[in-house]
Amino acid sequence: MSLVVQKFGGSSVADADSIKRVARRISMYSRAGHKVVVVVSAMGDTTDDLIDLAEQVSPNPPPREMDMLVTAGERISMAVLSMALNDTGVHARAYTGSQAGLITDEVHGKAHILRVTPGRIEEALEEGAVAIVAGFQGVSQTTKDITTLGRGGSDTTAVALAAALEADVCEIYSDVDGVFTADPRIAPAARRVPVISSEEMLEMAANGSKILMARSVEYARRYGVPLHVRSSYSGRLGTIVTDEPEREIPIDPDVTLRPADAARRDAADPTKELPMDDIAAPGLEAPIISGVAHDRSEGKITVVEVPDAPGKAALLFDVVAGTGANIDMIVQNSSTVDDTVAISLTLPESDAPAALEAIEQAREAIGFTEVRYDDQIGKVSIVGAGMRAHPGVSATLFRSLGEAGINIDMISTSEIRISVVTEQSRLGDAVRVIHTAFGLDAEQTEAVVYGGTGR
Repeated sequence: MSLVVQKFGGSSVADADSIKRVARRISMYSRAGHKVVVVVSAMGDTTDDLIDLAEQVSPNPPPREMDMLVTAGERISMAVLSMALNDTGVHARAYTGSQAGLITDEVHGKAHILRVTPGRIEEALEEGAVAIVAGFQGVSQTTKDITTLGRGGSDTTAVALAAALEADVCEIYSDVDGVFTADPRIAPAARRVPVISSEEMLEMAANGSKILMARSVEYARRYGVPLHVRSSYSGRLGTIVTDEPEREIPIDPDVTLRPADAARRDAADPTKELPMDDIAAPGLEAPIISGVAHDRSEGKITVVEVPDAPGKAALLFDVVAGTGANIDMIVQNSSTVDDTVAISLTLPESDAPAALEAIEQAREAIGFTEVRYDDQIGKVSIVGAGMRAHPGVSATLFRSLGEAGINIDMISTSEIRISVVTEQSRLGDAVRVIHTAFGLDAEQTEAVVYGGTGR
């Protein structure tokens, strides 16, 4: 049988009843003969509550102690879920990230996995046990301290373990039925995407889609791990992220399926074909656009009157890079009569304070006159491998925004993506008009958020 790694988010294990429901789902896979490794997030809002607690006792808690505190949430989840599974008659063992062999660097809060040595997990599987692993955490190779992996760390934990164990599939459970063509809260007519390539999913994740984090998608892509994004509240087929559509993967305890056929099946009844307009039928061309992503969490820094001289822009970006900020988009206007330019860049809002401070400190060295910051922006992106072979995609995008009276501030492109920055107040409108313009609207509502967070 197969080796399956399953990851359950905080909404899926939010309370005792949810944990019992998850335990029943896991037990079905175990009883069907599959080897199962489960990665869990903290219950509900536990991590946020722990962060609030830390801020109440210290305005600037030490990063090491912060990691010690927030990882308690996942340890609670793993232990309680293991208890629930054992109560169903399925032998289960709980492991911390350290015990599971996730070795990281020493950076607290944003550690990177250096290697995975899952010896204890393999032993548990060989003995017929389900291994329950605390997500979001590892252990530093040098200091032996507990570390956390940052945002989306539990997804990364699951994918890393799946790669190390050579799992047949890594299932990412949340409270929605997979990846949709847009956020259903913004575009109610969004439809589920049954199959998507890792390249497209990576672009979606990097540009605002919250269902999967870019880091975990990149890890899965690098090691060839198929992902199945689905809801823990239903038995429906979700979204399969893979670059091997002919490779069979388990989608239910007793069912395997090729992703190439996934669009025509339903997990609850594998013989039932989905509507043909759910996705292109086998042998037909795939949709030009796979989805519309949006991001409200970016800010724009504009540095005014930068001397138009060799090395000045490089110095500016060296200064920003030195803060660890992740620059997204860059625009430089044409040189003016006084031989200066304005340089604008976007970056995560959380990175902005340090970047602004560093730029100000370098004012004399760079020679600019003013720096401005705008946090009332939003980014909307269209993603689709079909863009490579179809002219007119840009025209459709810009026409739809223009007809809606939505102004474009910045533009960025890749081979399969176009992103634009606009006013944050019009971001929802932008998502909806673009979604409609590219024919992505479903005839009836497909998206159901079972838990309330979409994760």
